[in-house]
Formats: sequence, structure tokens, C-alpha cells
Amino acid sequence: MTAQTIDTSKLWDMIKDIRFGMLTVRGADGRLYSRPMTTQNGEADRGGVVWFFMSRSGQPVADLTASPDVNVAYADPESDKYVSVSGAARLIEDPVKKQELWSEAAKAWFQGGVEDPDLALVAILVAEAEYWDVKTSKPVQIFKLAKAALTGEEPTDLAEHRRVRMR
Repeated sequence: MTAQTIDTSKLWDMIKDIRFGMLTVRGADGRLYSRPMTTQNGEADRGGVVWFFMSRSGQPVADLTASPDVNVAYADPESDKYVSVSGAARLIEDPVKKQELWSEAAKAWFQGGVEDPDLALVAILVAEAEYWDVKTSKPVQIFKLAKAALTGEEPTDLAEHRRVRMR
């Protein structure tokens, strides 16, 4: 499938209700490590950036500083929505943006609030995203998969699948 530059509203509509993404970074040892992170984007942040708060002293920040190419995977099995976002991570020093994205839930991790010196604002500059949005019911999915297993032909029309180029 080739990447398309299209309206990204569908992508953000899928992500907005999935609170946690699995952020994958390359560690100093060359291995890939994934950690659950809370997406901070609000309605106004539906462009080409995914925002996270992280511990400045934590391993994920050290890893992404050394190797900024990252991936964030989102999954909502209940509604059959899946999104994979790839891009470059950057530490952003912007107190106004921190304040804008701050929530009381973040205080569980950063006791000093938005002024906490350990609070790092991380922007994932999205290069490309891919999503799968399954529209068929579970019984139809099972039927199509069983049919494919019997006929040896790949199942079709199980999900809307798109690759979106952001920059």
C-alpha cells in the first residue's frame, strides 16, 4: 500500500478516545523498548504532533534523545480501531504548551505540577501513520476469516486500512 497525503481528521478521530499509546524507542543497546504513555493531545492538537509528558531523568527520554526515531501504537480492540504512528521525538522547552496540556492526572507523576523540573514535554513529529478501522461485526469477521481459511484466499473488506503521510 502506498502512502497517501489525505485529510488527517479520521486518524485523530480514532486516536482521541484511546488514552494510552505504546511508545517504542531504540535503547542504547540497540534493542526496541515499548512503554505505555498517556497522549496529551486535546481537540486543538490535531496536527502532525503527538504530545507526551515524560520524566526528564527517565530512560525513555535518554533513549529518544540518543535515537529520535520512534513509533507509537494505539489499539482499541473493543471498537476494532488500530493506529501506528511513526516519527521523530523532540524535547520541547515551552512552558506555555506545558500549561496548555497540563491535567490533574499528570500530577500523579509530577508532584511539582507544571513547574516540576523533572517534567519533560516530548513532541513526536509524525512523519507517517497507518490505521485499521474494522467496520464489520464480529460474526461477519469470523465468517470471512473462516471462508478465507477454507478457500485459501485472503479475506477482503474486513477493515478500512490507510497509510497517511504527515510531512
